[in-house]
Amino acid sequence: MNLSASATPVPHADLTLRADEPGAVINRNIYGHFAEHLGRCIYEGIWVGPDSPIPNTRGIRNDVVAALKQLQIPVLRWPGGCFADEYHWKDGIGPREKRPSMINTHWGRVVENNHFGTHEFMDLVEQLGCDAYICGNVGSGSVQEMMEWVEYLTSNADSPMANLRRANGRDTAWTVKYFGVGNESWGCGGNMTPEFYADNYRRYNTFVKNYQPDHPINRIACGANGADYNWTDVLMRQAAPLMNGLSLHYYTLPKDNWQHKGSATQFAEDEWFSTLQGSLRMDELVTRHSAIMDKYDAPKRVGLIVDEWGTWYDVEPNTNPGFLYQQNTLRDALVAALNFHIFQAHADRVAMANIAQTVNVLQAVLLTDGANMIRTPTYHVFEMYKVHQGATTLHLDLTSPDYTYGGQRIPAVSASASRDAAGNVHLSLVNTDPHEAVTVTCRLVGLAPHDIAGRVLTAPAMNAHNTFAQPEVVVPQPFHDATLSGENLTINLPSKSVVVLTL
Repeated sequence: MNLSASATPVPHADLTLRADEPGAVINRNIYGHFAEHLGRCIYEGIWVGPDSPIPNTRGIRNDVVAALKQLQIPVLRWPGGCFADEYHWKDGIGPREKRPSMINTHWGRVVENNHFGTHEFMDLVEQLGCDAYICGNVGSGSVQEMMEWVEYLTSNADSPMANLRRANGRDTAWTVKYFGVGNESWGCGGNMTPEFYADNYRRYNTFVKNYQPDHPINRIACGANGADYNWTDVLMRQAAPLMNGLSLHYYTLPKDNWQHKGSATQFAEDEWFSTLQGSLRMDELVTRHSAIMDKYDAPKRVGLIVDEWGTWYDVEPNTNPGFLYQQNTLRDALVAALNFHIFQAHADRVAMANIAQTVNVLQAVLLTDGANMIRTPTYHVFEMYKVHQGATTLHLDLTSPDYTYGGQRIPAVSASASRDAAGNVHLSLVNTDPHEAVTVTCRLVGLAPHDIAGRVLTAPAMNAHNTFAQPEVVVPQPFHDATLSGENLTINLPSKSVVVLTL
């Protein structure tokens, strides 16, 4: 690039990638997903029924399954969310035409016909080749109900619930790797105090039995809402030995105002900045909750499970406000990438993260309209970043210029690196500045790559997004603006972009 004497120099970042300093392994489940009975996530988004003209396998959309398999989706959380604590699993088994309906009181007060239940969900995870994360009903359900669901799902004995499963068409038990004992028990799951929930967790968890000794269930306790550090302290103090994971929920709002959150697509730079700034707060939350967990669990046996995260905007105009349907722009792609960098920086404690939600709800990776389906910018970040799944983190030293707006500042550049099982090193970078490119000079230590390949996700406008009429406005493109010279790598990082390099 030729600069005139009066031109502003391109901002510069210094990065050292220390390939000789491996860190923790990135749990694949950091790239997990969450599908709740909410709006058009399950019905229309995933489930269309076996008689639908939309191509399906036993009622489950083929296009959605194929798209999620391309992401190598590791785990799927279901049935909620707030819905989980009013869901009674026996209403969702047996012949569909005989299943009782219910009112979804949390999400639009629509009638739920229970056509998508246990068998359908377990069919879905088998089609996806991922692990099941089921959230049990503590808020309005009984200990017996939860105990019997676990037996129905995972027991091969000659027992009442296992035989009921067989009568409903499934002979052998499924493997359920993760089971959540309640959801948001501090709010929609019962408005409990942490002490009361801790006692309830201990009680309910006692009856989450391991019927398969070779496949024990990982029990996940309901954790904190955002910065409620007392909740984490109480749960870890009173129940840490009885859990495998403790959840954390945090959503990014542009305006930090639940009544007027901001538009998904109609925003200026002030909301671009505030959204990215709010997303970066995840690092503080994970750091402080992890420090509390360390007091009671120094070996880090209990994983921090960020099982609800993502952006939350005002719903799209003329849509049901209870369905939480929002568009997804380049801004959301950067939010996803920044969160992944945070989770990977804390890979020693963060064992899972599930974006909210998979299809048609909040920061969805897929949107559907009848038989049509599109991939969102967030989807493309998941696809680009799948190279980090199961890889080993590598130490980075980064000095970044600031991106400033309205007298506030955040780092312009974020980065994360890992080495996969084949020995390839993957370096992912984000430029949060919507105007300025950044030149990144990266010194490579313990690494002498002979080749480099890359992809970039960006667009001319901050609010660029994919629509059913134009489904490829924001898609990854080959990236050629990275140059190797000995132990130095120079990267010209475009404004408002996500870049992934393979060394």
